[in-house]
Amino acid sequence: SMHSCSKETSPFDPLLIESKTAATVVLMLSSPEEEVLTKACDALYKFASKGDENKVTLLGLGAVEHLYKLISHEDPVVRRNAIMVFGIMASNHDVRKLLRELDVTNSLISRLAPEEDVVIHEFATLCLAHMAVEYTTKVQIFEQGGLEPLIRLLGSPDPDVKKNSVECIYLLVQDFQSRAAVRALNVIPPLLELLKSEYPVIQLLALKTLEVISKDRETRIILGESKGLDCLLKILETNELSDLHVEALAVLANCLEDVHTLQLIHQTGGLKKILSFVGVSTVPSMQKNAAKAITRAAYDSENRKILNQEEVEQCLINLLEIDNDGVKVAASQAISAMCENLASKRAFGLQGIPQLVQLLSSDNEEVKEAAVTALANLTAASPSNASAVAEAEGIEPLVNTLNAQRDGAIANAATVLTNLAMQQPLRVNIQSCGIMSVLEEPLRSTNSQVESKAAFAVATFGCDADARTELRNAGGLGPLVELLHSKNEEVRRNACWAVMVCASDELTAVELCRLGALDILEEINLSNCKNNFSEAALEKLLDNNLSQKYSQMGYLSSSNIITDGFYDCGQVKPGVKFLSLEELSMQELTDRRAIIFINAKSQEEKGKGKKEEEKSKEVTQITPKVQDEINLENSRWLPPPDFILLDYINDASKTILPLMTTREQVMALAQFVADKMGGPIERDKLHDFSWELHISEIEFELKCNVVPIGKVKKGTFYHRALLFKVIADRIGIGCSLVRGNYNRAWNEVKLADASPQGIAGLLLPPQEYIVDLMFEPGFLIKQGSAEADQYKHI
Repeated sequence: SMHSCSKETSPFDPLLIESKTAATVVLMLSSPEEEVLTKACDALYKFASKGDENKVTLLGLGAVEHLYKLISHEDPVVRRNAIMVFGIMASNHDVRKLLRELDVTNSLISRLAPEEDVVIHEFATLCLAHMAVEYTTKVQIFEQGGLEPLIRLLGSPDPDVKKNSVECIYLLVQDFQSRAAVRALNVIPPLLELLKSEYPVIQLLALKTLEVISKDRETRIILGESKGLDCLLKILETNELSDLHVEALAVLANCLEDVHTLQLIHQTGGLKKILSFVGVSTVPSMQKNAAKAITRAAYDSENRKILNQEEVEQCLINLLEIDNDGVKVAASQAISAMCENLASKRAFGLQGIPQLVQLLSSDNEEVKEAAVTALANLTAASPSNASAVAEAEGIEPLVNTLNAQRDGAIANAATVLTNLAMQQPLRVNIQSCGIMSVLEEPLRSTNSQVESKAAFAVATFGCDADARTELRNAGGLGPLVELLHSKNEEVRRNACWAVMVCASDELTAVELCRLGALDILEEINLSNCKNNFSEAALEKLLDNNLSQKYSQMGYLSSSNIITDGFYDCGQVKPGVKFLSLEELSMQELTDRRAIIFINAKSQEEKGKGKKEEEKSKEVTQITPKVQDEINLENSRWLPPPDFILLDYINDASKTILPLMTTREQVMALAQFVADKMGGPIERDKLHDFSWELHISEIEFELKCNVVPIGKVKKGTFYHRALLFKVIADRIGIGCSLVRGNYNRAWNEVKLADASPQGIAGLLLPPQEYIVDLMFEPGFLIKQGSAEADQYKHI
């Protein structure tokens, strides 16, 4: 032990004092006699050594102010004894407060001069070390030039002086200004020298100081040049110095950050030593620091190459097995960082993935997050690693991780699952774990990272009909539509994409529209926030919700096939709620235009057809949930059957479908439609054609605004064009339906010219025609001609 322990026996007769006489002794500090001062200080040293209470007593008696004067006394013995009291009293918080007010640091720094007695050095440095805990004092010591003498004293022959000086420097370099200054004052050689001290506490403080200053790149370079790395590696290799291993490793860990230093360690075989050392260590804090160091080093691509050559992957995989959560987290983070190196990424794919998958079931949320983040990095653009995750039975724990508490864990779990889903068999597998119902919760998150990844996952898995049904039943569409409002561009874009994918079937599209997706998308497309997906999503929603599309856009293309349940309710003004057929049919009779609906199914056929379809699709066992759904389907409101329309379609299939060319079919269908809806009308008698009265009579008869098209015997342009499109769609004639003004609507068809002029066999592009259904039913009017404009009433 260092010799300060023997300071108790003082060279003179001690004046043993108690508290009551302490006041008297403090008064003696004002004596002009050196002998009295010396003895008084010695007595006070004894008294103060007894404990904190005594120090506070002396503080209260004003001893500190007197002692402050005496530390600069011309007599070296007085100086020495005074500073001894000062040094031990400074361990008390209140004393230090007063020392700061008295501004004693300058005076203490002066005591560090080479000519001063070694005991003065010891207690002046002790006092400074006590005071340097405070930030303001650190700055003061630095500004008053305290670093230079403190560094010089690292070479003192006295171990106590060494210990106090290095401790003081350690505290000072916590401030960055001092870090640069000690480097300039060449602190590294004396610190490395202290590593050879026989006192572990000195070695430890030297290492701790090296750890702080080696956070700066310039210091690391000097360390490398001063053979410092070898000293540190030697400590690691010496079992007797195991108390220093954590700190030595911490310094080396800092040095791994620079390519330059890392190469140096690598070339001298040091990196191999460090990694194998970490491998056999049983000290968690050390393993954790090593992993963190690897993470920091791995930010640089050159470093990653070197670490990969030394097979750092094996070291990190071993750390995942350590029974300490902090180590697991740090190792997982290092794996994430090393993934940037493709060779590394492949190495982890061969082993490491099963260990990370296991960590997903940890009850520590931080471990879960770090492990799933590593898996997200490992599976990005790596099908083989994605397969490895599935082989390690990772799918179920990943789906469970979507319920984790930490946002980072949820977002990354969604990322891994979407990475896996690039492979069809894995996607099916993930879906069977019920991912869509689990995603409902993350879609409601308030974290944009989670929202974005959850929407992305919905877009990935929503291409399957069962998955969409699951999302719908889980109530996931509501929160998805809400995300369209997000202020975050990526969230908005992914939500638009997910809506586009989910709008692939009618039930989901209608539900999305009911939740207001259309209005929000239209708003986005009008704003400067629009993206490729927002426009596509709107189009897709409408394509699977044709009644609303026709109402809003006034246009159905040849690929928009009208099916049962379609209704034409005229043009809906922007911002007005679009009502379902059921809602419209419940309304009181009004004098607004009738809603024309299409339903060419008999009621029995409707129930049966649904059942058959269900059976063929659902080979799986019918769970109570599915059964409820089927019952719900059957209890859903259904429009009344339109047997007349059914007959029209059957007739057209028999008489028009067999015709040889599309042109003949179109002309025949036009005559058929006109025939059912009041025949040809003379142009100048159009206003006498009393179709409105006829329609209101039907409404009155049905006591309803909603009219099946088969009931309409006197129809104008828009009735005829709708019926034409309905039958054309059923028998496979491609045509569009366009709504104009003044109750006009028309169908456009594309036909190849029957007798192409010019070179035989040359196929000319098809010509677009408008089909006359009113004046000369079956006449084909060339699109763009004056007659066409007249028919459209432009």
